[in-house]
Amino acid sequence: MENGTISYTQLLREDLGIFRVTPDDKVPDFKAGQFLTLGLPLDSKIVNRAYSITSSPQNKSFFEFVIRWVRRPLPGRLTTLLFNAKEGDKISWAKPAGNLTINDTLPNGEKDNRRIVCIGGGTGLAPFVSFAQHLHDTNDKREIVVLHGASYVDELNYKQLLTDLENESIDRGKDKWNFKYRAAISRPDEWTNRSWIGHKGRIEQFLRPTDSGKSALEELVGEKITKENTIFYVCGWQGTIDGTMDYLTNKNFVTEKNKREDGSFEVKFESYG
Repeated sequence: MENGTISYTQLLREDLGIFRVTPDDKVPDFKAGQFLTLGLPLDSKIVNRAYSITSSPQNKSFFEFVIRWVRRPLPGRLTTLLFNAKEGDKISWAKPAGNLTINDTLPNGEKDNRRIVCIGGGTGLAPFVSFAQHLHDTNDKREIVVLHGASYVDELNYKQLLTDLENESIDRGKDKWNFKYRAAISRPDEWTNRSWIGHKGRIEQFLRPTDSGKSALEELVGEKITKENTIFYVCGWQGTIDGTMDYLTNKNFVTEKNKREDGSFEVKFESYG
């Protein structure tokens, strides 16, 4: 394990926060979508847990994370320590790992120019915040759509950042930066969500055909979604993965885990429950 410092904390709500870890040495190279294992001491032992990195690989100043404090059915040991930590506290970390990374080439070696659609449930948005910033920082011309589902409006972490990236796309033009962001609230009738005027329901319903025969996603991008023009990345609870695959399997999309003999696939996912 390497050593670092908790250099920034921001509570979005009592059980959701943004944390930055500044390494004592330097931020190593990593790929957008990977995770970092963090460690804090508890009863003379080190408690470890992996969290997806939200910062861009081009950011060499710190690692950033959005983390939920798990309290039920039992309090999460590492998240409880993190939410009680202070800026300046020391923390250990292990090198970045994980395979939920951006596909750059097709099985035949050609560049993968398919539209990138990211579906994140709750803190499952985290790897896709890194995706968006990385693709922006490297002037990637592929179209990227980030869809975020949450129960409550105050759980829409990174809403401002992602909205700003979409506004930049509108201002500069799709030929220079092609980015769209949409969110959905699954409990719109709750009092704390009374101001929400966006999409309502589970985020994977963006893939469900409407009365027009097109899905909300197809209406957003302006064409039919096919396995030839789009690759999906999904992260969140298993329910989000299953709900997404219910729609995509019917369109003959296959996952990387079940890729075809020629190595082709259209869905990469990571589940954390």
